[in-house]
Amino acid sequence: MVEHTRSLGFTVAYAMGLGTMIAAGIFSLSGVAVARIGSSAVIAFIIAAVVAGITAASYSEFASIYSENGGGYLFSSQTFDSDFLTYFVGVSLFLGYTGTTAFYLATMGEWWQRFVFPEAWPIPHGTMPLVTTILLGALNARGTEESGTFQVIVTSAKVAVLFAFIGGAFAFAGPVEATGRFAGNFQAEPVGIVSVAALAFITFFGFSAIAASAGEIIEPRKTVPKAIATSILTVVVLYTFVIVAMVNSPIPAEVVAELGETAMGRVAAAFLGPIGRVLIVAGAIFSMVSASNASILAASGIGSLMGERGQAPRPFQRIHPEYGTPFWSVATATATIVALILAFSGILPSVEFVGRELHFHLSALTGFATFNLLVPLSVVNVALVYSRRRYPDLDRPFSVPLVPLVPILGVLANVALIGNLPFSGILSGIVVVIALVASYYFWGGAPEREELFARVTEARPHVASVEPGGHAARAGERPPTVAGESAAAAGGEEAEAETEERFRILVPVARPSRAPAYVRFASQIAEARTGNGDPLVQVVTITQLPEQTPFEALEDTAGDRADALEAQLEGVETGVDYTVEGHICREVAFDILQTARDDGADLILMGYPEDHPDIASSVQFKSPCDILYVHKLPEHPSLDVVNVGAGGGPHHHALLPLIDDLGTQGAAVHVIRVAPTGEHGTHEAIEDTLDHLSEGIDVEVHEIEADLIADGLVESAAASGGVLFIGATRTRELRRWVFGSTPDRVIERAPEADLPVVVYASSTGVVGRLSEYVFPVYRYLQKLFR
Repeated sequence: MVEHTRSLGFTVAYAMGLGTMIAAGIFSLSGVAVARIGSSAVIAFIIAAVVAGITAASYSEFASIYSENGGGYLFSSQTFDSDFLTYFVGVSLFLGYTGTTAFYLATMGEWWQRFVFPEAWPIPHGTMPLVTTILLGALNARGTEESGTFQVIVTSAKVAVLFAFIGGAFAFAGPVEATGRFAGNFQAEPVGIVSVAALAFITFFGFSAIAASAGEIIEPRKTVPKAIATSILTVVVLYTFVIVAMVNSPIPAEVVAELGETAMGRVAAAFLGPIGRVLIVAGAIFSMVSASNASILAASGIGSLMGERGQAPRPFQRIHPEYGTPFWSVATATATIVALILAFSGILPSVEFVGRELHFHLSALTGFATFNLLVPLSVVNVALVYSRRRYPDLDRPFSVPLVPLVPILGVLANVALIGNLPFSGILSGIVVVIALVASYYFWGGAPEREELFARVTEARPHVASVEPGGHAARAGERPPTVAGESAAAAGGEEAEAETEERFRILVPVARPSRAPAYVRFASQIAEARTGNGDPLVQVVTITQLPEQTPFEALEDTAGDRADALEAQLEGVETGVDYTVEGHICREVAFDILQTARDDGADLILMGYPEDHPDIASSVQFKSPCDILYVHKLPEHPSLDVVNVGAGGGPHHHALLPLIDDLGTQGAAVHVIRVAPTGEHGTHEAIEDTLDHLSEGIDVEVHEIEADLIADGLVESAAASGGVLFIGATRTRELRRWVFGSTPDRVIERAPEADLPVVVYASSTGVVGRLSEYVFPVYRYLQKLFR
């Protein structure tokens, strides 16, 4: 068994929280706060820190119990039984993280407009935020790994920039005068102080980044609470000194108020000159981008976890086979951020609601994001009280004192801050959350993975070993050491690791009678692809479970099917190891795809979908690997002769390496180029196919004419003998073919010629699926100009 290794120590966890907190808040809200309430801004930030600290304590206790990634959504789902409540927490946190990111990037856009872009450049507001959002989304979708050392360096650079700003203020005014001016600029404005505290809360929410990464932190039960407390205290001290510096600005207060979110850049220029302004502007922009990246990761993590639990579309939890990231969750988070930036960039007109005029601008966006953070955080505080009573015996390495008093105080403080947020932000947050909760109610959610898919019989290894006499044992003969056992039991952790690394072909079998031919054929394919390697064929029989039927009702049936499959394979001789499993599922395509992802299949081999083309379509478009669809295989298929059409497109090109491997292993390769004489079909260049085949392979070229390409392929391949390989085409979506016009016609004509056919389909991503619609237009234009 491969165990996850935690790699983040206290220094990195502390830097993670500190770096997330030092973002748009400290660079933008400090100017707004000082313009409103002067030195009292310090009190507002301390209030925000205290409120955040109370909830952070609840987070710390939960993180010490559930040392996994997920944060508030994980804690709520582990405590409450209500799907609606946990969904509400998840979707609200998702909106909170994406709203926070939108605020960071929109603020960054204001800094670009004021300090970076020349005034003569007619660049619309919002351009940089949108471009940066898309770039960060693409970066996270493709996968980036930020090391702990890099996180520490980045955070240190941010702190150094702030120290330079603070030092410039004290050097400019002098320590005594700076302190005196700060002390004399306090204002007794309780309402203003609470309002600023409500806006400033978004800054301290960075503590959640530590709890959300608990699964990566070493000794999380001790490290998480300590890192959260230390980072919050450090940020309070930094904010205090930044406020002192802002109060001592030589720029008039009305100018600071007018500059708003970008005031700190002008103040830095007054203290340190042009160099100081460049330093602060660069630090601010870099901090906002860095914090935005962390927030996108947090939002996509919640989306992925919700997808896994069936509270978001199932693709949200799917890990991209190439990038290793929750691609769809990242894409959704990115699209949400773009929508929020556009909605709160001032392009929406002001509207009147119950006597109030609603403005959609940056402060409203702050209110939207903070509202969607404070509400679920209140639920986490309630969850702590409920958890103490429901699970009194849980081991709690870190315990919040004075429960339930402290969590209740946290809820009341959160509610008080919500009441002082911009009304337009609160209202828009309520509307969006209600709409999403209503959508979930009507949708009903997706089943969790465990509700769709179960392995009734684990892998039963059938080993093709070499006996003492030098003869290969039959694959159907299971040595006593592994009969009926899992690979891990037979060979321990090393054997399991080796199994995971082996080239694997997944063979889902609907009709056990076809299993011997499939396994023999898959074994030859596996040997060709690996040369002298040690491949594995994984045979799976799937029993479909009707809706509302419990898994237990069909366990015996699935076990019997697995036994029948093994009986069919008894005596099958191959030089490749194979395993047999029995599964129960509600969706056959889901079972195939999930098994391929979980077990790391390199290739799927399955029958042509005579009765269920929808299964083939779903598997092909969502598969993490390439697929071979076989049709009319003989009991003992041979790959001594292989036929392949001269074609084009991604599926044909993906097929050619397999043809090359078969030719290298000694197969005679027949390349067939059909010149269609009728209206249908396209002349293909044969050179492109031949260029993909290695020198020394026995290749014979056939150039023939036929009314349809399918007719010519079948006629030529039947005359040569062997198996016909053909790639799926990119015309099937518009014409509603299973694999495209030519492959489907080949399948129709092959039985008359007693010809085995294999249709090869490469794994298809989003771009590939879109090309299904665009490619016919390209083909038409190509023929027109030709």
